[in-house]
Amino acid sequence: MGMQVVAGAMLQCPFGVAPSTLNVIPKGPPTFASGPFAATIMDFAPIANVMPFGMCTSLANPTVATATAAALGVLTPMPCIPVIPAPWAPGSPTVLIGTFPALNNSSKCICTWGGVISIINPGQFTVQIP
Repeated sequence: MGMQVVAGAMLQCPFGVAPSTLNVIPKGPPTFASGPFAATIMDFAPIANVMPFGMCTSLANPTVATATAAALGVLTPMPCIPVIPAPWAPGSPTVLIGTFPALNNSSKCICTWGGVISIINPGQFTVQIP
């Protein structure tokens, strides 16, 4: 059982130096989960939905690798720009918003640079979903 995730949820990436927030762009008729817009597994677009995590420390990120090489191997974080090729998973098995599973706080998404992005605060605390 997980918590429904809504706009303003707090996100974390292990390679980011700061938490981030989830933006939910309204799709079609308004769907609300006790106020803020409810998120689905499709709310994964970098910048539009998943805001940057401050600076990135992943050597899989070419800008970090280049800056680190230029600093003679001293890890040199660079600005985070998430690259997320696939939706959140798994989402809620029983709750749909429109045609997509609702996003719950156990869902994760993967950044191309190796970070597993997780939800550390779903943005609300009142509605339990299976």
